[in-house]
Amino acid sequence: MAEIRPMLDLIAMLEAYDTDVECRTYLEELRWPKGIACPRCNATTISRIKARRVFDCDGCRYQFSVTAGTLFHDSHLPLPKWFLALYLMCESKKGISANQLKRMLKVSYKTAWFLCHRIRAAMADVNAAQLSGTVEVDESYIGGKRAGVGSGNRIHKSMVLAAIERGGNGRIRTAGKMQRNKEILHGFVTENVSDDAANVYTDEVRGYIGIGDENTTHQAVNHSIKEYVRGEVHTNTVESVFSLFKRSLVGSFHQISAKHLDRYLDEFSFRYNNRRNRMMFRDTLMRLCDGKALPYDKLTA
Repeated sequence: MAEIRPMLDLIAMLEAYDTDVECRTYLEELRWPKGIACPRCNATTISRIKARRVFDCDGCRYQFSVTAGTLFHDSHLPLPKWFLALYLMCESKKGISANQLKRMLKVSYKTAWFLCHRIRAAMADVNAAQLSGTVEVDESYIGGKRAGVGSGNRIHKSMVLAAIERGGNGRIRTAGKMQRNKEILHGFVTENVSDDAANVYTDEVRGYIGIGDENTTHQAVNHSIKEYVRGEVHTNTVESVFSLFKRSLVGSFHQISAKHLDRYLDEFSFRYNNRRNRMMFRDTLMRLCDGKALPYDKLTA
């Protein structure tokens, strides 16, 4: 089993993983905690070809490396730079831009941008557990201003939906959508909020009407009449999440495309949900090992 290593500070991380050998050794521990196994036939009788940094399966003669079949696959970027990029994305509360990584890693912008999106792909919570307890749900809009159009116009903006559990360890779920209607709002709540949730609190948007049931009480605050809190009913927690996400757009990314909005939301949600996880660096590395390769052509299609 791989050694449990808590989140390191930057200096300790650079000292621990400053060579390709150190990085590969740790990836081996994470990927094969019970011993190296062939990804093709699962045989465990493996020979090392040290000169080429690959393994040779004594059963089916398949040759593979520790990065084969992972999100590291086919990357020519040195592993220490991968580790540093991952660390910075995990530790930067408001995110870090591809331009900033380009300068810090001394790589091209294309390499830095592709690297960021590969890491974001690993951060996506595909089969995450639904939210429970008391859940706040709200929507917000992001996008630039258009000349000659009032500030309230949303046609050219993208909607971001968010749901958050109340409590110190509350998790969030987010999604980017192009429009707001009852079907989309109900679908988001059904997908992300457990049927056993005690309460769901929203604002007065009519599309939320009907999301409660015999197990879940739905209540709303009416922002249009300046009602923001009514006892325990409010959406202040989820609105603070939107505020943090928008600060990352203004301060780090400056602008993002609607096409990749969900990837940025995946990164933000993962970092928020792991804000108290001392093993976030290790856990994200494990996701990179388990993830499938993300070709550049697929990302830009």
